[in-house]
Amino acid sequence: MPFPDGLRALNHPDFRHFFSAQLVSQIGTWMQSVAQAWLVLQLTDSPLLLGLIGTLQFGPMLLFSVVSGAIADRLPKRQLLMATQTALAAQALTLAVLVGSGHVQYWHVGVLAALAGFANTLDNPARQSFVVEMVGKDDVINAIALNSAAFNAARIIGPVAAGLLIARFGVVPAFVINGTSFLGVLVTLGRVRAAGRPRRHGDTTMRRAILEGLRYALRAPEIRLILTVLLVVSLCVFNFSIYVPLLARTVLGLGAEGFGFLMAAVGVGAVTGALTLGTAVRRSPPPALLFTTAGAACAALVALSLVRHVWLAALALFVTGFAGIMTVAGGNTALQIAAPDHLRGRVMSLHVLVFGGSVPIGAFVVGAISERWGVSTAFFVNGAAGLLALAGLLAAGHLSGRRPEPER
Repeated sequence: MPFPDGLRALNHPDFRHFFSAQLVSQIGTWMQSVAQAWLVLQLTDSPLLLGLIGTLQFGPMLLFSVVSGAIADRLPKRQLLMATQTALAAQALTLAVLVGSGHVQYWHVGVLAALAGFANTLDNPARQSFVVEMVGKDDVINAIALNSAAFNAARIIGPVAAGLLIARFGVVPAFVINGTSFLGVLVTLGRVRAAGRPRRHGDTTMRRAILEGLRYALRAPEIRLILTVLLVVSLCVFNFSIYVPLLARTVLGLGAEGFGFLMAAVGVGAVTGALTLGTAVRRSPPPALLFTTAGAACAALVALSLVRHVWLAALALFVTGFAGIMTVAGGNTALQIAAPDHLRGRVMSLHVLVFGGSVPIGAFVVGAISERWGVSTAFFVNGAAGLLALAGLLAAGHLSGRRPEPER
């Protein structure tokens, strides 16, 4: 019996199996994210050093995502994903052993965060472009929305579960669960029919392949606009692994369980936003929608700078998650649809570059501001900066980006 229209991408067996395995793995990933942040605060009690971990983890995306996109277009995507998922499992289990043995130090967390960053830099463009090959272009909007919903459902379940585990048993179980959760993804990847085989590149060198993708993106007005809006949101909004533990610990005086609750509020908002996008938008989201949701997310950050009560903080984080994921998933969808098949990996690597690669910069800025003036000031500065940047784009007349003609 077919799935209803709002879940139509699940009618594709490959995507349905991959989606289920990824949901379990992402719960583990969010558990590790919470546990890692809490571990760093236990080891250092320093917002700046916590921000530095984010810089180390997302720095490889900033430096190498363009190269990883060219690699994703030249190698079988399924095999590449199996290699990256294995590396991420090994990273989580190594961290579990170090903490469990009592030998963990801050530099261990930093090195392992950087290694995870390298694995994710290869994983992201391959995984995102693999989705189209599993469902086809007609259902890609729904597939991306469902992936975003799953990712953010995991953002709800993972932090709550991690908070409960950390409060009772410490951080080690979260790392173990994350490491073992990758086994389901590996089994599923071994069974899916889509291989993600690369198209022939002839004598094209890696350098020429990278330049081809960059030239296409720079010449396409809509691509440039989407990437710019995503850059603003990534720099200003998507630093929850820094914002939320500092808000919970230093502003609201909460413990690990309260931290998990606030992270879950972000996740509930994000799931709601992703499902709204997948249900209400059947074609490429218009630029006006991306501007509106990006502005709402930045405004919610400004509101968070004034919050001193846990329920108001949860509400503001819900709005931030809802509006932020509408922007990110909408931008992802528009890029996937606009990109020609042979350039999709490289176009999505630019998505990784601006969305994930700017996180280390944003994380360091948030950590530095919070260290000096407090996290409430960091909320205000980042929210106001995001609103000013979006206003500047509107003033420059960039709202009506034109869809590029796909190259053949």
